[in-house]
Amino acid sequence: MPLRVAIPDMVSPSYFPAIAAVELGFFKKEGLDATIELLFPVTKTYEALRDGIVDFVGGAAHAPLYAFKNWAGCKITCALSQHMYWFLIVRKNLNAKLGDLTALKGLRIGAAPGPVDGLKRMLTAVGIDPERDVKIGPVPGTAGAGVSFGVAAAKALEEGKLDGFWANGMGAEIAIRNGIGTMLLDARRGDGPQGALDYTFAAFVATQARIDKEPEVVAAATRAIIGAQKALKADPSCATKAAQKHFPAFETGLIAELIRRDAPFYDPAISAAKIEALNAFGRNMGILTGATRFEDVVATQFKKLW
Repeated sequence: MPLRVAIPDMVSPSYFPAIAAVELGFFKKEGLDATIELLFPVTKTYEALRDGIVDFVGGAAHAPLYAFKNWAGCKITCALSQHMYWFLIVRKNLNAKLGDLTALKGLRIGAAPGPVDGLKRMLTAVGIDPERDVKIGPVPGTAGAGVSFGVAAAKALEEGKLDGFWANGMGAEIAIRNGIGTMLLDARRGDGPQGALDYTFAAFVATQARIDKEPEVVAAATRAIIGAQKALKADPSCATKAAQKHFPAFETGLIAELIRRDAPFYDPAISAAKIEALNAFGRNMGILTGATRFEDVVATQFKKLW
């Protein structure tokens, strides 16, 4: 029976090493039969991991805390990519300046459960009340299965249903290319408040039960992810082949360029400082209580694979 790898957004560069690991044969090379599937939002993705519905998850590193209280029952085996990886896009006609979060006051901003935590924390850090000063809510059209959040967000912005959105690089690229949106903030490249860069990152996660029972399978899956990261860094054009089964034609044509931009961030390593920042973010958001050690979050037996 194939291993089920779930991600919360399919048509996106955010979790692309997981897609590439399946579609370019890196799981198969490790002797594993794996499939990749969309399960939105990320809070639900991790609940499915907890409940044994899926075998691995590629998702935001802080979001397991919604399903695994204080990290009990799961571990991160490697990073899919480094740093908080979402983009804040607003209507171009607002003429907002890069990095100016005060431009969001009074606007309708679309954000998904999980990723919205990063946006809310940034707003709080600059003195903006995310509940009172900004109208943050779901993106219209993202409730159905098979919908890419970022692509749906770009469509909602174009249709005037939103004033902006906080989403993946594909949604950002579409909105900018269509001439509807402009980038207010690229979290991964340091446009946000101090410390925002490392609120979270894209992680590859397994349950502790699987790690204990089948450590060789988890190691092989982690190697598959790392193999895909190396391949994408060496030749971003291979992303086109990996995307063809899952992306519409227009987005398939864009993915290689987006992967080329993000390739420097495809690094599986996880530092102690990164986990310290991640846990501080979790405590600030009220989803983590108490002190947590590096080894409570990261499956340290797989560090040698990085």
